[in-house]
Amino acid sequence: METRRLKTGQPITPDQFEEMSDEQLARLVPRAYREFFPGKDFCADGHFYLHDGTAWSFYRGGFLDD
Repeated sequence: METRRLKTGQPITPDQFEEMSDEQLARLVPRAYREFFPGKDFCADGHFYLHDGTAWSFYRGGFLDD
C-alpha cells in the first residue's frame, strides 16, 4: 500500500483509521483541538467529542455538524 503524507483535516477511510497509530491520527486533527483527542481506543465510529460537545470525524476530515 502506498503511504501518503498526512495533512490536517484530511479525511480517511475506516480501514486507514484501523491501521494508523494515535500519533498519526493526532496529526489529522487541527492543533487547536489535538489536546481533546482521547486516543484511538476512545473514538467511537471514527470520531471523538470536544469540550464544547461538537464532534471531530476522521472519516469526514472535519466536524460532524459541518
